Amino acid sequence: MTIPQSQKIGRPLMKLIRLRGWPILQQLHIEEQLLRTSSENWCIINDGTKEPTIVMGVSGKPAELLEIKPVLHDQVPVIKRFTGGGTVIVDGGTIFVTFICNKDAVPDLQPYPRPIMSWSSLIYNEVFHGTGDFHLRENDYVFGNRKFGGNAQSITKGRWIHHTSFLWDYEIRNMAYLKLPSRAPEYRSARDHLEFICRMKDYISRSDFIDGTIRALGTYFSVESEEMEAIQSGRSTKFSPSSRLLTAQEIESALCELESRKSVACSSSP
Repeated sequence: MTIPQSQKIGRPLMKLIRLRGWPILQQLHIEEQLLRTSSENWCIINDGTKEPTIVMGVSGKPAELLEIKPVLHDQVPVIKRFTGGGTVIVDGGTIFVTFICNKDAVPDLQPYPRPIMSWSSLIYNEVFHGTGDFHLRENDYVFGNRKFGGNAQSITKGRWIHHTSFLWDYEIRNMAYLKLPSRAPEYRSARDHLEFICRMKDYISRSDFIDGTIRALGTYFSVESEEMEAIQSGRSTKFSPSSRLLTAQEIESALCELESRKSVACSSSP
C-alpha cells in the first residue's frame, strides 16, 4: 500500500522493505547491516519464515532455555541473534516487523529501551484500534493477558533497532522445544506456553495487520518502498554480522552441561 502525498510533508523518510518467507537468519543479517552501516530509517516486514527455527537473545543459554534432547533429535535450527530479549520459535505463522531508526528520527523520543517500547505501542494502538484488548504489558504486546508479540532491541551511539515476532499463528508441538524461562514477566504468573500466548489470527487478518502497520507508520514518517535487491547490491564486504546459527556441537555441549548439573545435584542429595 502507499501513503498519501499529503501525509508525507515534514516527516522524516523511512524506507520500507517487504519480504515473504525470508529465512530469519538472513533477515537478522540484513537488519544488523542496516543498523550499523546505514544512516537511513528502515522498516522491514517479513511475512513468515521458511522452516521452524529457534531464535535466542544475544545472552541466551541453550541449557536454560531449550528442551535440548528434542531440539537435537528433530534437528531444529537454533540462532543466537545480535539483540537482547527472550527466546522464540518462529515459522511460517510468524510475522516479523522491524524498525531501525536514527536517534533523532522521532521527536522527543529518548533513545532508551522503555521509551522506544512505549513509542512502538503507539504504532500498534493504531493498527489494533477496535480489535481486541490490545496493550503493551511489561515488554510484550498482549490481547488481555495473553501474549502475541515478543520484542527485542539494540541501541548504538546514534541509532536503535526494535524488532518484533508476531504470533499470527503457531504450531502447538513447536512450543514443546522451549522451557519455561526462569526470568519471566510477572503477569505470566507461571502459566505454561499455551496458557500464556494467543494467536493473532483470531483478531485480525495478515493483510490487514501488515497494511495497518504501514499506514500507522505514516503518522511519523514518510514511507517509501525499497527493493531488497538494492540493499544486497550495496552490502559492505567489510561488514560481519554477529547473529549466527549454533552448531550441533554447541547444543550437545549444552546437553552435557545440563546432565552434569543433574549429576551434581543427585550426588549432593542426602
